[in-house]
Amino acid sequence: MGPETAVSQSGPEPAASTPPPVGSPPRLVALSGAERLRSLVRWESALVIALAATVVFGVSVSSQFLTGSNIFNIGLANGEVAIMALPMTLIIIAGEIDLSIASTLGLSSSLLGYLWLHGWPMPAIIVFVLFIGVVLGAFNGILVTRLGLPSLAVTIGTMTLYAGMAEIVLGSTIVSNFPTGYTTIGVNAFPHTDLSYSAVFFLVLAIIFGAVMHATPFGRSLFAIGWNKEAAQYAGIRVKRTKTILYMVSGLIGALAGILYTFRLSTAEFDNGSGLVLSVVAIVLLGGVSIFGGKGTLFGVFLAVVVFCSLQNALLLTNFPEDATGIVTGGLLLVSVLLPNGGDLIRRIRSRRSRSRLSSGS
Repeated sequence: MGPETAVSQSGPEPAASTPPPVGSPPRLVALSGAERLRSLVRWESALVIALAATVVFGVSVSSQFLTGSNIFNIGLANGEVAIMALPMTLIIIAGEIDLSIASTLGLSSSLLGYLWLHGWPMPAIIVFVLFIGVVLGAFNGILVTRLGLPSLAVTIGTMTLYAGMAEIVLGSTIVSNFPTGYTTIGVNAFPHTDLSYSAVFFLVLAIIFGAVMHATPFGRSLFAIGWNKEAAQYAGIRVKRTKTILYMVSGLIGALAGILYTFRLSTAEFDNGSGLVLSVVAIVLLGGVSIFGGKGTLFGVFLAVVVFCSLQNALLLTNFPEDATGIVTGGLLLVSVLLPNGGDLIRRIRSRRSRSRLSSGS
């Protein structure tokens, strides 16, 4: 982008001045974005309050809630979901979605088990599975950017496709004879901490994703794309390439989550990770990322991860039926769509009504 264009970390703002002449290209407007930033700060403050309330609730229902062993269990049970929330954050900010990421996890787990059964060395398996994850993500990216298909429809399709491929690869076979040196990664705490290895992976990746998202031109371009794709193109941002890269990263992280998931359970089977995608989306939206794109912070998503995982753990400590945790996920998903995106919803409804009145008047 040129020096005349300013994009805040919360996304570029709509123009408040006189619209450009008919036929002129759309442009990114240099605004402070103070109002949008304030809304994000307010939402993140609400998440801090929600976290405090969750901790109070957890401690009140069980004296084990804040123990080191329970903190380890929280990270162990939710590490892969938290990891997958990171690329999902970037994709949604760019105005797209990837509902196939959990199926990528499942296919990666099946492939890992299949190759191990056929005598491949584990280091080669890990590299190959990560490569396949990138390929799966690139396939999504090509369908969305080169063919112009809507990402919701594409990734619903590939979610089913990848799940079917996972079943074909491994079938009803369950592989559980992995080397102890790898499976202990899934169940042991990271040295000198009460954190699981997957939780440590999440923390490291969150720092990397946060730096890219908020401190690089690539990250700033995501907000521009999510706010106005056409304006971003005219500003010189390579929208198709950027989105394709995002989907490739999503595939890579999905494959990494599949490897960690397999080692944690010490089991590879075709339906590993089924149903996790709703939790991933719920976390991202709970973090204040706009479902319409162009707005959000990595810190908000980090807080949402902690709130979401801690709340589920606290409920399980109350003997809340594990099968009913979907109610919590669905409720948080609805709240996450309605509350932080309420302003955007109202503005879009008003805009449609205005266009409708103008059309009927003409």
